Amino acid sequence: MSSRLDRHDKKRKINKFYNIAITIVSLLIVIVAITIFTNNDVDPVSKEQEKTAPKEEVKESKPESEPEDKGKDETEEAVTEESEPESEEEQADGVKLEQIEGSGDANVLNTYTSEDWQPIGTEQTGSHTTSFEKGSKDWNEMTKAIAYGAGLDEGSMRLWWLKNGGSPTTAIGTVSEGDNPQAYRVYIEWVDGAGWKPVKVEELKENDRGR
Repeated sequence: MSSRLDRHDKKRKINKFYNIAITIVSLLIVIVAITIFTNNDVDPVSKEQEKTAPKEEVKESKPESEPEDKGKDETEEAVTEESEPESEEEQADGVKLEQIEGSGDANVLNTYTSEDWQPIGTEQTGSHTTSFEKGSKDWNEMTKAIAYGAGLDEGSMRLWWLKNGGSPTTAIGTVSEGDNPQAYRVYIEWVDGAGWKPVKVEELKENDRGR
């Protein structure tokens, strides 16, 4: 009788073990299945993210072309700023010269005028009469105005030629700094009560009065 009970207990224990084992195996199968399904759900999303990621990078890379455009604009502005001073020059005395269209004379390199030029003043009184007598007050004042217009020191300036400019109140002089081959043709006009004033300067290719 006891041996029968022992066999029954053994059989019951074995069945219980099998049941536990089956339960554990079933749980493992469920866990594995859940893991597989979870991975399948995550992978497509990550793949889509990988596919869409480069598109976002492309969109972000487009604004990179803007600095190049800005660089071009800055370069164009710089070129414009550099080219502007070509039409203007400044003499040693601070007078700003503005380059203008020339008369067409083949011996003229550049032609200038200036809003800064003022009459040099005069010691003459009464009615003015232009005098080309060397050493006269009018002659001395004309040479002073010519030096002023050419931007040269009157003491070192060499006057090659001085003549009437086509009217009683105008004159033209050709000058250089000493024997410097660079010569200037200066146009001056008389302003009543104020003296001679430069109105135009031509930079010459060669001194046509120094021969």
